[in-house]
Amino acid sequence: MTNPLANRIALVTGASRGIGFATAKALAKAGAHIVATARTQGGLEELDDEIRKDGGSATLVPLNLTDSDGIARLGAGLHERYGKLDILVGNAGVLGPSSPVGHIELKAFTDVMAVNVSANFQLIRCMEPLLRQSDAGRAVFITSGAANKATAYVSPYAASKAALETLARAWAQETANTPLRVNLFNPGPIRTRMRATLMPGEDPATLETPEQVAEFIVPMCAPDWTETGKFYDYKTRTLMSFRSPA
Repeated sequence: MTNPLANRIALVTGASRGIGFATAKALAKAGAHIVATARTQGGLEELDDEIRKDGGSATLVPLNLTDSDGIARLGAGLHERYGKLDILVGNAGVLGPSSPVGHIELKAFTDVMAVNVSANFQLIRCMEPLLRQSDAGRAVFITSGAANKATAYVSPYAASKAALETLARAWAQETANTPLRVNLFNPGPIRTRMRATLMPGEDPATLETPEQVAEFIVPMCAPDWTETGKFYDYKTRTLMSFRSPA
């Protein structure tokens, strides 16, 4: 059985649970060495155990992504150790408050933007040079339907995902003539802790799992993936191009 991602280095943020955890496991199973970041040391150690059970390997990096200097140090460390980065999965995100816009405190808003937007901006700044050293650098950012639906009562989250989408699309255009491919992935309603927080009365058994989602993210990280600046909608299993509003 071949490992399509053998000898490739994959950085996955928010890897201690949910979609990040499942994606890191799936990438490792495909042969990649995982550099896993999250705030939760215990969750990272559990991930490491799972990856090792499947014969894979991981480097654990406890890191709060609001620590921009920490992201820079991570980039420097990856450069020193590997000289490149093949895969970046920007998964880490926070939901923030569920409340009418006018009732949300400024700090709560900026806290969401710090994790969902500014941290990904810093990741792009610090990881692009490493991704360009790869023969087939791949970046996938996890977004949400809330970005274009402008979902009521989760405005910081919706606004942050809209900003993330624009940031990723701009980066995709800037790198379109390089081997680097940049795309977005919308998982939709999935059995995660964030979904349970948002929809506490929902039966989780009616939702698909992070493991199912991860199987669709892995191909977007492979060297033979050629699309860039696109949006994969998991619910409809459709790769979409962005269109200007009518």
